[in-house]
Amino acid sequence: MSKTQFHALAPFVALGVFILAHFFHGEAWIVGLGGMTILVAVMTAVHHADVVAHRVGEPYGALILALAVTVIEVALIISMMLQGDDDGAEHATLTRDAIFATIMIVTNGVIGLSLLLGGLRHHTQSFRVEGAAPALAVLIALSVLTLVLPRFTTSTPDATYTTTQLAFDAVVSLTLWSVFIFSQTVRHRADFLPVYASEPQIHKVAHGTTHERPGMRAALASLALLLVALIAVVGLAEALAPSVEQAVDTLGLPKAVIGIVIAMLVLLPETLTAIRAAINNRLQTSINLALGSGLASIGLTIPVVAVTAMVLGLPLELGLDAKGMVLLTLSFIVAILTLLTGRSTIMQGAVHLVIFAAFLFLSIVP
Repeated sequence: MSKTQFHALAPFVALGVFILAHFFHGEAWIVGLGGMTILVAVMTAVHHADVVAHRVGEPYGALILALAVTVIEVALIISMMLQGDDDGAEHATLTRDAIFATIMIVTNGVIGLSLLLGGLRHHTQSFRVEGAAPALAVLIALSVLTLVLPRFTTSTPDATYTTTQLAFDAVVSLTLWSVFIFSQTVRHRADFLPVYASEPQIHKVAHGTTHERPGMRAALASLALLLVALIAVVGLAEALAPSVEQAVDTLGLPKAVIGIVIAMLVLLPETLTAIRAAINNRLQTSINLALGSGLASIGLTIPVVAVTAMVLGLPLELGLDAKGMVLLTLSFIVAILTLLTGRSTIMQGAVHLVIFAAFLFLSIVP
């Protein structure tokens, strides 16, 4: 079987395993098969997203993938919020944990790996500060409004927003994200293009090689297969969610680990794509993917989850604890120092990865 045939068939195989998972729910063999199938589906999604991205060019390619994985995240969070006890208290912090994990993964894990691996191959790499700076500014503002301020408001005694405050946060999040997307794709699109880019028909990659721009038929086929793969990932992840929760409880791990697992799963396609772009000396694409994912995670997830919580009367605790706020602050300080230079080396990548390692370690050993 050729690679082309494999990438065309894999999404439908994953969809078939998803259907099987509903008939053999919770059995050990289907959990193992489902876990392996998710990885295959994610890898296939990366391939098809890359084809679409080459067709539409930057920054639309990064935007398409960011929107796709955000759909997965929203679906997983809502499906898990609707499980468990009747009042939803069991998963009140799931949205916070998943969004916080997403921010830590993209600002430290994805950017750190991209800077490190890209630096090892190319020594130094360049990107556009005029694109990275506004993206980071929006991400910082949304993160503070969503994850920090709920700890300091006085209308409620805990780390929650009132219904009015939650509605305001949802509107602000969607508004800021929309303005950023308009800036990225219309008004200031050139600020988010690779340093060398000038909208050619041939997309440059490392060492002078080129990839021809895919035709419209190939791009549309990949877009359809990408949607099938993402539907399969969402379905499989939802079917396997109870097993993940049970494993976390069995191992005695904090509930926050569930949010980390969700974030890692949905960000795997973008992580792989960002790393590959950095290795191919397209660091701007890596940064667009990383920051775009963080922005979509808040700008789109919060409005949908907020409406769901308000309509169904589910509790939603968004405020971080002191440890989380310290890690968030540290991440943004280092990100500012990294992204406002326009030039990267392996040293910066190593610092981001150490912060990410600290986040993972302290999540397991709080």
